[in-house]
Amino acid sequence: MPFPLRLVPDDTAIRFMRGRFAGPLVSAVLSIASIILFFVPGLNYGIDFRGGVVTELRLQQEPDLAALRAGFEGLHLGEVKLQGFGASRDVRVSLDQRAANDDAKHAMSAMLTRDFPGTEIRSAEAIGARVSAELFRHGMLASAAALAAVLVYIWFRFDWRFGVGVVATLLLDLTKTIGFLALTQLQFDLNSVAAILMLIGYSVTDKVVVYDRIRENLRKHPTMALRALIDRSINQTLGRTVATSLTVLLSILPLALIGGESIRDFAVIIIFGIVVGTSSSIFIAAPLLLYLGRNALGGAARPAALADRSATA
Repeated sequence: MPFPLRLVPDDTAIRFMRGRFAGPLVSAVLSIASIILFFVPGLNYGIDFRGGVVTELRLQQEPDLAALRAGFEGLHLGEVKLQGFGASRDVRVSLDQRAANDDAKHAMSAMLTRDFPGTEIRSAEAIGARVSAELFRHGMLASAAALAAVLVYIWFRFDWRFGVGVVATLLLDLTKTIGFLALTQLQFDLNSVAAILMLIGYSVTDKVVVYDRIRENLRKHPTMALRALIDRSINQTLGRTVATSLTVLLSILPLALIGGESIRDFAVIIIFGIVVGTSSSIFIAAPLLLYLGRNALGGAARPAALADRSATA
């Protein structure tokens, strides 16, 4: 017996392509605004990209991270980032450049001796601006390589028009995500780069589902006008798109609400990216394919008269 609950009815017939001009136009405006925000006020770079001090500690017992964070924040050395690694008693502490001087080191040592007796400082390493610049460059290269791989994959699996549509939409999604980071001043660090790479994968998957149904319908309905065919394809995949997005949102939402500082920022970026990526599959990727493939997709089997008639509908 089929499950009675449907997030989206099976017989939806929403005419999404009525917004074929508004979707890309609004997205382009938001992306231009995001590029401006990238320069003014700019991103709030984390320790990974602006440099700092990384100290590895081994405590006598499993650490109370909240108490440990409060202890370091009480030293007024700027941003504090805690991360467990290795054994359960090991903690990696990332601090601002202000922790690099001798007075700060003595203050940290005294705080640990007083509040966390028996703590062993296993290593302390300063991350300079040069290393931070390399990390930033490598993060950007990873994102660019991911986009290039997506273009090649879609090109060979579908058609170059599909590939251009996906990559152009991803670029718009990424610029809006960067603008969101600049507007909210969430920390931009290696966790943010990981979130962006994850969003690229999620967004591509969602767009491939829609594009795959469009390709399938191109074969099933060779005489259907492209605009109507795209509307049908989006409606047929709408239930899957909504269900997948809600599943990911529900799984990541607790991290955004009760997670630690670094995890919370990561989760917020993911949530924003899912909303943007899901909506762009419908309102940007599909219209771009309509523009790119109006005179090509379907070939001679798609009469021009039908395309013209659908365009004026």
